[in-house]
Amino acid sequence: MLRLLCCVKQVPDIDQLRMDPETGSLIRAGVPSIMNPQDANALSAALKVRETWGGELTVVTMGPPGAETVLRECLAVGADHAVLVTDRAFGSADTLATSYTIRAAASTLGDFDMIFCGKESLDGATGQMGAQLAQRFDCALVSSALLIKEVDEQARTAVADRRLETGVETLEVRLPALFTVERPNYPTRIPSLKGKLAAKKAAVTVITSQDIPGLDTSRIGDPGSPTKVPRMFPPLLPEPGVIIDEGSAEASAARLLRIIAEQRS
Repeated sequence: MLRLLCCVKQVPDIDQLRMDPETGSLIRAGVPSIMNPQDANALSAALKVRETWGGELTVVTMGPPGAETVLRECLAVGADHAVLVTDRAFGSADTLATSYTIRAAASTLGDFDMIFCGKESLDGATGQMGAQLAQRFDCALVSSALLIKEVDEQARTAVADRRLETGVETLEVRLPALFTVERPNYPTRIPSLKGKLAAKKAAVTVITSQDIPGLDTSRIGDPGSPTKVPRMFPPLLPEPGVIIDEGSAEASAARLLRIIAEQRS
């Protein structure tokens, strides 16, 4: 039986985020958290693989206790198991520490044949997690996967299309393999009422730093994060432009010349 793992993340709704201009800190109060949209596409791909070729799907996220919400969203659309990796010791982690922690937590669950991630997250948008996790799991990486066309559990292979700058590439990889998923063929799944009700009652496995044998605490959280963000600040925006519409091309051109002349004087 194929064992599938999908990594998801809870992120703030960036459309509602604001920044304190004095401190450079994000104002998160009152900002709702959502599942990272590209992780929802990865979840859809994992579900499609399970529906087509069988298997068992586990979803995992690392975050505060409140991140359990996104796991229940995954259960509501059909994931089999959900795992929350949470501990204050994991806080302030960059991508390096996060990928180490997720791999360490996943090692307590056994081996996986196919791993799915979003291409990037709304809040960080580094696009690093997929490649780092593939390295941690010592598996093939299929980035920007458009469509998983075939999975052969006996031969331990998968065939997938992926997006390149110059077109689409079809390739065969050995399992285990990790896929960062593009949206077109894997839109976000919408849960049914029955799925939502079942998800509310489903068990969520919680893994803390104490539950991971051999965990190197110097590689998690802030101590394991070489990337530091001393300060954030909003970009300096240029002055808003002026729309010139004087009713005719000649009149608009004349006004434009007057504006240029005024700025030169």
